[in-house]
Amino acid sequence: MDQEFWLARWQANQIGFHEGVPNALLVAHFAALGVPADGRVFVPLCGKSNDMLWLRAQGMRVVGAELSRLAVEQFFAELGLDPVVSPAGRLARFEAEHVTIFAGDIFDLDRAALGAVDAIYDRAALVALPEPMRARYAAHLVELTQAAPQLLITFEYDQTHHKGPPFSVEASEVAAHYDAGYRLDHAETRDVQGGLKGVCPAQESVWLMKRR
Repeated sequence: MDQEFWLARWQANQIGFHEGVPNALLVAHFAALGVPADGRVFVPLCGKSNDMLWLRAQGMRVVGAELSRLAVEQFFAELGLDPVVSPAGRLARFEAEHVTIFAGDIFDLDRAALGAVDAIYDRAALVALPEPMRARYAAHLVELTQAAPQLLITFEYDQTHHKGPPFSVEASEVAAHYDAGYRLDHAETRDVQGGLKGVCPAQESVWLMKRR
């Protein structure tokens, strides 16, 4: 799986992974991270998620990173906003009304461009990547944010029934990626209603992670 896969999904409007309402697990658990008022929350591989609007409504300043420039343009257009667009190295920075999104490859985003963040919300990044890329992504995220507190959502299911994405990421893998830098709190697991894309039973887990 490469960048062209995701770019083609956005071009074809095949965005079944895009939720039309704020994620219920985010709403239930975000406060536990203890993000200060007016904090900056980083949302990797954000697409045009409504979760960013929910975070902004809580008083947060939201910073996203998204491969598809089309998704970023649609996000602001659907809000009726005309963002300021500026270069950020190999990426483009879109900014309007307390939301900043970097369009391009997240691995090209560096700490200088991103700036300090108070927390990370990862619902659709780690689980969107195939196993060979997940370790690289996790290490980059930790370095990029200096191990900012994180709310991570993962799926677990039998991948013989569905190849992904989203991919199944077990607790042992979460620990392998993040235990060195974070205290891991497995906050909740719940069944995915209707199964994963109606194909197979699945569970969704919430991890609250704070720097050691």
